[in-house]
Amino acid sequence: MFVFLDESGNFSGDKDDYFIIGGFLTGTPRRTAKEFRKWQQKKFPKKLRRKNEVKFSDTGLNNELRLKTLAYFAKQDIRIFYTFLKKENIPPEYRNKKSIEGGLLYTEIVAKSINLLVLTTELEFRVFRDKRHLGKISQEKFNETLKLDILPKLPAKSLFQINAVDSGTIPNIQIADWICGALFRYYNKRRNRDRFYTTIKNNIIASDELFKDYWTNKKSR
Repeated sequence: MFVFLDESGNFSGDKDDYFIIGGFLTGTPRRTAKEFRKWQQKKFPKKLRRKNEVKFSDTGLNNELRLKTLAYFAKQDIRIFYTFLKKENIPPEYRNKKSIEGGLLYTEIVAKSINLLVLTTELEFRVFRDKRHLGKISQEKFNETLKLDILPKLPAKSLFQINAVDSGTIPNIQIADWICGALFRYYNKRRNRDRFYTTIKNNIIASDELFKDYWTNKKSR
């Protein structure tokens, strides 16, 4: 099983309410990568056809082309999963006096996202995520935390890998970016939100809102 993961939004510093982490899993990563490049070279505007990376938010695209691109991706061998959170619900253990502990929070969200997929008999579980700054969390600590959390839930002798990669060289990470971009539009109530969600909803196999009842439960204790 190959898993490709990206995110959309920020933990703080903008007006949008929701942060998204998500992506897809596939058994045919070479095929999905090839289909992305084929679509890019035939359907995108000329100035984007040879770019290493084309993001959902690229200004050279319009919403109709975004929708058609997502519909094309949905016809491929992709099963979508994601987690999302409302930023005002982030618990205090991920906050300091001035900001959010982004590396710690990101590690937790990625772990919870991958946990949506662990009910599997697959013996190989390879995760590829877009590189990002992890703050005070080292790359080694991040990987070790995920392995300790995920490996006990997989079949015996399973292989679990997580790799940080450059999205400009990995078309499948760009597909994950498109998925997250569509979900970001949906949850943050942007224009055409329902059309974006409807285009990919039949490919969604798992989703979860994190920390939804945290403050409500804390007040009731």
